[in-house]
Amino acid sequence: MPHVIIYLKKLQAFAGAKLYLNLVGMVVISLLESVSLYILIPMLGFIGLLSAASSYGSMPFIADLERAVKAVPDNYQLTVILAFYVALIMGQALLQRFQTVQNMRIQQGFSGYLRLEIYQAIMRAGWSFFLRKRKADFNHMMTQELARVNQGVYLILSMTTSLVFTGIQIVFAFALSYQLTLFVLAFGLGLALFSRKFLRGAKKYGARISELSQSYMRGLTEHFNGIKDIKSNRLEAQHLDWFRSLSDRMETNMVQFTKLQATTQLFYKIAAAVLIAGFVFLSYRVFQVQGEYLLLIVLIFMRLWPRFSSLQANWEQLVSTIPAFKAINELMRECEAAREDVAAAGAERIRIQDGIECRNLAFRYEGGDGTYALSGINLQIPANSMMAIVGKSGAGKSTLIDILIGMLKPEQGELLIDGKPLGPGNLAAFRSSVSYVPQDPFLFHASIRENMLQVKPDATEADLWEALEFSASADFVRKLPQGLDTLIGDRGIRLSGGERQRIVLARAVLRKPAVLVLDEATSALDNENEAHIKESLDRLKGSLTVIVIAHRLSTIRNADQVIVMENGRIIQQGGYNQLSKETKGTFSQLLAYQSGSAL
Repeated sequence: MPHVIIYLKKLQAFAGAKLYLNLVGMVVISLLESVSLYILIPMLGFIGLLSAASSYGSMPFIADLERAVKAVPDNYQLTVILAFYVALIMGQALLQRFQTVQNMRIQQGFSGYLRLEIYQAIMRAGWSFFLRKRKADFNHMMTQELARVNQGVYLILSMTTSLVFTGIQIVFAFALSYQLTLFVLAFGLGLALFSRKFLRGAKKYGARISELSQSYMRGLTEHFNGIKDIKSNRLEAQHLDWFRSLSDRMETNMVQFTKLQATTQLFYKIAAAVLIAGFVFLSYRVFQVQGEYLLLIVLIFMRLWPRFSSLQANWEQLVSTIPAFKAINELMRECEAAREDVAAAGAERIRIQDGIECRNLAFRYEGGDGTYALSGINLQIPANSMMAIVGKSGAGKSTLIDILIGMLKPEQGELLIDGKPLGPGNLAAFRSSVSYVPQDPFLFHASIRENMLQVKPDATEADLWEALEFSASADFVRKLPQGLDTLIGDRGIRLSGGERQRIVLARAVLRKPAVLVLDEATSALDNENEAHIKESLDRLKGSLTVIVIAHRLSTIRNADQVIVMENGRIIQQGGYNQLSKETKGTFSQLLAYQSGSAL
């Protein structure tokens, strides 16, 4: 329950006075309902279904009601009391409507508040946090688990309403017969203790719901991300078997949970019959309760007992959502621990004057085998120069790039921008000045125009076409059915790999960055378009800092410096021509291999 209490405090902070106003409304509604039930006895007396008024006039509060009624002329007494009863019911119904709407406003408002809080926490986490998480897990938290937390909040509000109503009804019952009321409460307490085993079962099934729904979301995300591989390798049957098995387990778990709740309700219904029988027996043989009292008490407890049953069912449902509360709390804790020290978005960009420097950088990935992905990195990148990084797969190139653009924080050493260490004070400004083009380009399911305006909403038509010309994209975009306004599908699937890379490159250039980073950004291009990009990059030299990771060495002939990496270290560094002449060096070997492949 500690995880639920955290969210109760959040609910209190969010709703504030509205929550207490809602509680007052619950009390008033319950009082009106109790009073309307209580005056049924004199009403029945008036129409002759009970004995004379003197037999019930000694009941608590009824004597006062009787005196008020007798002050009314005889011909109007029944009309007045019936009107009073109708007015009570109408007032209760109107308040009930208001309270129901208010409950929903609080619930939905709190739901939106939580959704934003979780999303914001995820967005503020550092890149290393995302490296050890699965996208499907975030989707699972933001949909399935958040929905269950919202359900839990609704159950708490509903149970509060039931508890307030039950408490007030018990007060009226005590006023009528404290012996019978204590008997019923003792019976209910015993049944609640007996029902504890059902709560343990509800928690177990709730944990399984979280586990199975997470597997479901993970599987669907991975399968649809890899749908081309599945189709091309004829793996449909294999994945269908997995999906069928998981669906069967989800179905079985929900049926078992429903069976548990149904069993609880069965016990409560049987208990209700036993209670009423014992109730009537004790009333006549032990407590000798008058008929009017007995009728009223029976009416009260006939309405109370379903509340007890509903409270038990809601409690089981709430317990089943505790794993969701726990999962969301754990995610928030991890996000807070991984939060980036970055100032608010929109920080003013910087123009690099001197350059970027790495001093004895070292880095290890959290949760790895302890091996350093980078170690002993000393590097200077002069402002407005072009540097290329080459090396075999796993050499540490992408890790170094992530540190150079401020996405990862080195474990040892420091990264300096114009001689100042990169930290909370200048990280936002630096990151706002960097454009990054990944090897696997990402585009949103939107038009080309919308994708490009993501990075610069105020860009003009001329700005867009200038960026497209730079990336050798303008010709093919003009030939598309709607030009810039052509929808390109999920992740840009309607475009070829090379076209996607060029659009992403155009988007990066549109920002007018101080640093342009290309991570294998020409790998999917043909020779002609690669040549266009190379010419465009050459034109950029001297106007911004360009950092390129390249397997195709032909694209970096004009780089000011080339560094060669192996096992997380820089093993060669110098100009393109200089390194190519070092016949025993790794760079010349890579060059020779690519030259041989080209032949």
